[in-house]
Amino acid sequence: MELNQDAISFHPAHLPRRAAHSMLRLVRSLFHLQQLPEYRARIRADIPEVARFDPGHDAVMMGYDFHLGPDGPRLIEVNTNAGGAMYAYRAAFPDHPDNSLPGGRFIERFLATFHEEWRRFAMTTRPLQRIAIIDETPADQGLYPEMATLCNLFQSNGIDCSIHDPGDLETDTTGVRINGERIDLVYNRHCDFYLEQPDMAGLRAAYLAKTVCLSPNPFVYGLLADKRRMALWSDEEEMAGLPLSEKTTQILRETIPRSTLLADLDPEELWTRRKSLIFKPVSRFGGKGVLAGRSISRKRFRELDPAGTLVQDEVPPSLTETAEEDFKTDFRLFVYRNHCIGIAARLYRGQVTNLRTPGGGFARVQIDAD
Repeated sequence: MELNQDAISFHPAHLPRRAAHSMLRLVRSLFHLQQLPEYRARIRADIPEVARFDPGHDAVMMGYDFHLGPDGPRLIEVNTNAGGAMYAYRAAFPDHPDNSLPGGRFIERFLATFHEEWRRFAMTTRPLQRIAIIDETPADQGLYPEMATLCNLFQSNGIDCSIHDPGDLETDTTGVRINGERIDLVYNRHCDFYLEQPDMAGLRAAYLAKTVCLSPNPFVYGLLADKRRMALWSDEEEMAGLPLSEKTTQILRETIPRSTLLADLDPEELWTRRKSLIFKPVSRFGGKGVLAGRSISRKRFRELDPAGTLVQDEVPPSLTETAEEDFKTDFRLFVYRNHCIGIAARLYRGQVTNLRTPGGGFARVQIDAD
């Protein structure tokens, strides 16, 4: 199945080298932070039980999304199931034949992350043999063509792969199977991050029994991608209680916009400065439900769930100028552990990123000298 060409932009997005380095420094700082026992102890009471279970490995294809402001990049969101890598590849290599699988260093790095996840999980020399890619009714997802491309990519590299809705899986504490064949690794594209839905119960049981490698997983989501963590990272008093170097503390302070749960703020005072703020539901993803303070009504403001809304200083996206028009731009780093395996931009119009803007979509990033 070919990728949706409308989701690919052939306008390059420019990024200063210094800004790219700042993004990488933040990725590495957050990876260091999430490994600290003190940090894990600090958030333990704030995460569900399933997220307290350490499976012993990490999460493939994490996404760190940034806006580029006048003072440098600012983190907008961390994703544990970031899509778009194959679209980013096509944008970076527009001459690659449509009917052939992607290749090169990026694909080598991508595949290596899955082998490393399996090695960390299985603690064995047996090679990774079988992957299941899961999502909710995957054929209905906008990025299904990417999943199909990934499936073909795995198969061409000697790994059996298939795509499934969680309901298709045969799951219990003994493992995950498809038609009786045991699955080694489940590549999780589903947005039930804490495995709470009924059709995820069997997968949850196998994950907690450590009979399947689930990547990404609730453990890493709870550490880094739950939006409530951004409120903690913005709390200088709380962060001062963790064993972080001054350099790491400065990186976090400079790159993470001020973020606070609505429950911890005075609503009346907040209303007076709403126009410089963004309101994000902590349980949703991909810009869904995000409200700009400059356009929110008093009625809608009063309806916001205090415990479920993150209030964040607005960092407007930068613009990519073209001969026809300008596009809002954000930047996504595809990451495994503390290593960046690729970078892409997303060009769009409207309030949040989308893959429906004519001329927009995933775009190549041109790193410029400062």
